[in-house]
Amino acid sequence: MLNKNWSETMIRTDDPVREEDLHKSNTRKWLFRFLFDGQAFCKDLTQAFKIDIFPESKIIAQIGDSISLTCSTTGCKSPSFSWRTQIDSPLNGKVRNEGTKSTLTMDPVSLGNEHYYLCTVICESQKLEKGIPVEIYSFPKDPEIHLSGPLEVGKPVTVTCLVPDVYPFERLEIELLKGNRSVKTQNFLEVSEMKSQETKSLEVTFTPIDEDIGKALVCQATLHINEIDSQPQVRETTKKLQVYISPKDTIISVNPSTSLQEGDSVTMTCTSEGLPAPQIFWSKKLDNGNLQLLSENATLTLIAMRMEDSGIYVCEGVNLVGKDRKEVKLIVQEKMFTVEMSPGSQIAAQIGDSVVLTCDVMGCESPSFSWRTQIDSPLNGKVRSEGSKSTLTLSPVRFENEHFYLCTVTCGHKKLEKGIHVELYSFLRDPEIEMSGLLVSGNPVTVSCKVPDVYPFDRLEIELLKGESIMKNKIFLEDVSKKSLETKSLEMTFIPTTEDTGKVLVCLAKLPIDEMEFEPKQRQSTQMLYVNVAPGDTTILVSPSSILEEGRSVNMTCSSDGLPAPKILWSRLLSNGDLQPLSENTTLTLTSTKMEDSGIYVCEGINQVGISRKEVELIIQVAPKDIRLTAFPSESVKEGDTVIISCTCGNVPQTLIILKKKAESGYIVLKSTDGAYTIHRAQLEDAGVYECESKNEVGLQLRSITLDVKGRESNKHYFSPELLVLYCASSLIIPAIGMIIYFARKANMKGSYSLVEAQKSRV
Repeated sequence: MLNKNWSETMIRTDDPVREEDLHKSNTRKWLFRFLFDGQAFCKDLTQAFKIDIFPESKIIAQIGDSISLTCSTTGCKSPSFSWRTQIDSPLNGKVRNEGTKSTLTMDPVSLGNEHYYLCTVICESQKLEKGIPVEIYSFPKDPEIHLSGPLEVGKPVTVTCLVPDVYPFERLEIELLKGNRSVKTQNFLEVSEMKSQETKSLEVTFTPIDEDIGKALVCQATLHINEIDSQPQVRETTKKLQVYISPKDTIISVNPSTSLQEGDSVTMTCTSEGLPAPQIFWSKKLDNGNLQLLSENATLTLIAMRMEDSGIYVCEGVNLVGKDRKEVKLIVQEKMFTVEMSPGSQIAAQIGDSVVLTCDVMGCESPSFSWRTQIDSPLNGKVRSEGSKSTLTLSPVRFENEHFYLCTVTCGHKKLEKGIHVELYSFLRDPEIEMSGLLVSGNPVTVSCKVPDVYPFDRLEIELLKGESIMKNKIFLEDVSKKSLETKSLEMTFIPTTEDTGKVLVCLAKLPIDEMEFEPKQRQSTQMLYVNVAPGDTTILVSPSSILEEGRSVNMTCSSDGLPAPKILWSRLLSNGDLQPLSENTTLTLTSTKMEDSGIYVCEGINQVGISRKEVELIIQVAPKDIRLTAFPSESVKEGDTVIISCTCGNVPQTLIILKKKAESGYIVLKSTDGAYTIHRAQLEDAGVYECESKNEVGLQLRSITLDVKGRESNKHYFSPELLVLYCASSLIIPAIGMIIYFARKANMKGSYSLVEAQKSRV
């Protein structure tokens, strides 16, 4: 039986061996172990010593990147690692061992890392080794497109497509495309003896055309790193073609003209075609031939030009690929200064207004001014001069300002004079219409149409119209020797009628001064005609009647015609002749009338042009009452006495009084006067019953007395002084009593109608 330790000794040798020798030695070791201890050999076989490397296949890395190679073992608790290149060049990396792993890190990757790297692992007496190739390339940037100059239509240009820092360049392919069409393709097949990053390029020369505008140049670079295992690396750059057109067809337009005068302005506009659009530069050519830059705008405006502004002006259209020039010559001639008067050669000014005369100078920088009138009278105004302008202010305008004013302007050694005529007028207010009184139908009235404060009145015309008909007109042609404001008028008398109501009275005043411009040249006033009619046809309607019983009501309605409609006024006529106002209503109503309401009632229709009056007598009747029947001097008299039998009926007017004496056959009506019956020399047969009957339409009342006549002692006729006195007194008293009764009754009946006048008794 073989010794186990011997077999291990045979295999574990420290002598350097080749990989294949190490493999043979390990094989012998496994054979001896299997022969001596097959069971243990099978157990160790499941835990065999192995080596792995990651990544498993070759690595392709770009210069500047970072890569790591990892070597790991299984079946060995304490392996020993070492790294090397196949040609024993420097690793150019950092090794880190940890347990059963070892890592080689290359950061950053460079050309010195392009090798076949080997990882060697020794575990006790065993040694294993495994390798992996690392290939390097450089393709860090997109291609660059460079042009030899701006792309100008019709001019050749060289396009260069650069691919910087490429490795290995023998696998590089560059293609240049314009739009979708390939222009050129180039491969770099030469082999370099030295490893290095190089910049490769492709050049193409072509002539741009108009159709190239908007197209794009594409530079495409392809690096075939590994023909079999890897996809090629492709980078491309696109550049849009900016095709330029050099400026051309440059045109200058001048407004208003190339021939100018001092103080004028000119605008010059320049246009030029090109791509990109040319920028415009304006310059003036100096005497030495140099250009003085004036503006970078297409439009050049020169104002207030002087003679030294004459010369040649140059417009240049410039873009990236060229320029185009055009010239124009301006001639500025000397200009005389001018004077302008405003508001014009003449002005119509209203008296009292404010007028400003302006003298304006153009073409002179420092003018001097002076003002005067044509007849060298005072200016009567205020002068103010500033810069190129001078003003003469007339405020307020008066008659003294009616002149021809002259403004004299001196500019250097030159002098100019201009004038303006100031004419005055006054036409301030509309005409005034005045009436001599109210318009009353049928009454003459005088209309006056006045035009106040007018000047010059020798041109004034006044026209008076009623409706559309001209009533009268007047033209004032008198000579105006003195300047003054005057009021002119037109008068006319006419008789208005009611048909004139509603018509319009027009007073039209005209001041037609044709050579003077002012507004208004005519004024007018209007007045609506309102013709009045005095009250008339006044009537009173009494309902139910003007005679009625006490206690009843009565309505008295009054109407009166007139224009304007008359106002109604009710009054009562008093005993002293005055009127007591009662009502301003059309209808006067009395309710529950009394006898005291009897009287004369007056209705007046009143408007602003007159009064119309109507009266009515109102009689309030009552039944007779308070009858008094008396005998004077007594109801018992002696034969031969004079007796007055008197009957009165209270305070009731219009009562019929009937005195009667009772007889055997009835009553004898006595002839009484105002209710009094006188018996002269009473006889015995005069004794008896006397009755008074008082009656009217309402009723009656009776009273009676008995008269006793006594006889004397003898039948002789005798005469005594007492009888004489009594007789004389009776002859005076009886008429006096009768007169008193008469006047008393008359006072009660004053202002009343008598319904029984025809039935009154006469004594």
